[in-house]
Amino acid sequence: MRKWHRWLSVLFGLFMLWIAVTGVLSHVGSLVNDARQVALAAAPAGFVCPETMNCRPKPAPGGWNLGLLHHLHSGETFGPIGTAIAILSGLTLIFFSISGLWMYLQMLRGRLVKAGGGKAVRGGKLFW
Repeated sequence: MRKWHRWLSVLFGLFMLWIAVTGVLSHVGSLVNDARQVALAAAPAGFVCPETMNCRPKPAPGGWNLGLLHHLHSGETFGPIGTAIAILSGLTLIFFSISGLWMYLQMLRGRLVKAGGGKAVRGGKLFW
């Protein structure tokens, strides 16, 4: 399990970093754009939105292009291969979570057995 964990981390590490960075930038951009919208949302004095309409302010000029960030994050910018790599990166993240927990539990079990002279010991350290 450890060998697969290591090899997949080498292979997909950069892709997962790309997805993490673009995902964070997408959320930060959303927060920035929302703050700009609130600042520009003040309606002129005396303006009343008609009941038959949904009045929203125009997008703030100079805001973040969230569509581009979403396409970079999902891999759509790079076509079907980019989307496939994004999906595989997500699957490897699931694998890393499960295999990392599995390896940790194996090491913890070995440590508890070793500390107890062949018997499992309660109260051993969880992290080392």
